[in-house]
Amino acid sequence: MLFPINPVGQSPTVALEKDLELIEWMDRWGFAEAWVGEHHSGGFELVGSPELFLAFAAERTKHIRLGTGVLSVPYHNPFMTAQRMVLLDHLSRGRTMFGFGPGQLASDALMLGIDAGEQRRMMREGIEVILHLLAGGEPVTFKSDWCTLNQARLQMAPYTQPLPEMAVAASISPAGPATAGRHGLGLLSIAAWHPDGFGKLRDHWSVMEEQAALNGKTVNRANWRMMAPVHIARTEAEARENVKFGLGRVFDYLSHIIPLPTLDATTFDDMIDQINGLGGGVIGTPAMAVDTIGRLQERSGGFGCYLLQGAELANRRATLESYQIFAEEVAPHFQGQLDAPLASNRWLREWPSATPGMTQWVSDTAGAIHREIQEYGNARNSPAAGIDAGPSR
Repeated sequence: MLFPINPVGQSPTVALEKDLELIEWMDRWGFAEAWVGEHHSGGFELVGSPELFLAFAAERTKHIRLGTGVLSVPYHNPFMTAQRMVLLDHLSRGRTMFGFGPGQLASDALMLGIDAGEQRRMMREGIEVILHLLAGGEPVTFKSDWCTLNQARLQMAPYTQPLPEMAVAASISPAGPATAGRHGLGLLSIAAWHPDGFGKLRDHWSVMEEQAALNGKTVNRANWRMMAPVHIARTEAEARENVKFGLGRVFDYLSHIIPLPTLDATTFDDMIDQINGLGGGVIGTPAMAVDTIGRLQERSGGFGCYLLQGAELANRRATLESYQIFAEEVAPHFQGQLDAPLASNRWLREWPSATPGMTQWVSDTAGAIHREIQEYGNARNSPAAGIDAGPSR
């Protein structure tokens, strides 16, 4: 999950509770990760402090890892960001991951008096400082036009050693991959389903590898995450019907809130066809989702985690069912969980049998039962033989 996106006009208290409930649902059904972003305007994305939200989520879950997806580095003093990261790392016992970005919404930057053209530079500077602080060692003194640190050091080391897992957001520009590669961090491709973002995937990984090599770092595709809108149902017709609930709202969000090129869908069916045809997203069946993720693997050259955009495409019942179906029938194809049971089932079914239309195992079991019935009957009818009826009660 990423963002999440909530319907404008809904009670914000209820919306936040539903987001927490969804993470609990994901934890129950074995999802590996949930990422929650930082936003301050627009009315769609209500979480102003992902760290605070994730602290609540950590208390209500057992296994799922929790990431800031993402924390907007230019909006905060890097020292305070590092302090909150370390605190959350301890409180969650190491289940927290940290995603960084320049800040997605230009409206947020405007309210904070930040020049949108400077955000990526500020992100690069901030991440550099945060990494020095987390690593410990010498105190950090840093002065820029947007923050100052004097002999700064953290009073706690991270719970996760040597460092918590960290990633940088990327959509279309090379800023995210370049920063991630320079420091050997992971990558969050939040526009993997969009035509412009889908087309940049291989280029982005090349930038990652290039910058990692130049700076003596290594990068791992297992730490590359892709995000896309997804809704799964038992039939494609049902999935299409379900997303009438919220798909138009999501396209409105994509057209008016975030700075991605406008999609040209004019009808509801066009919206679904665009998502299904662009690359990484899917509105349809489990089989369609398996094919879509496989196509995304092929296009990118391989990645580690597929994130479902949290956008309330369908009503609550259908949304929860979609996540459950995904866990049951889609995720196992990419986690190596199906090979052993399928092989065992095939071995059992294909074992040669002397009885036509019956497996050897059924034939053997039926034969053993028949023999036991026959022997019992013979013993019962024999006056010279006793019958062992088992221990008395």
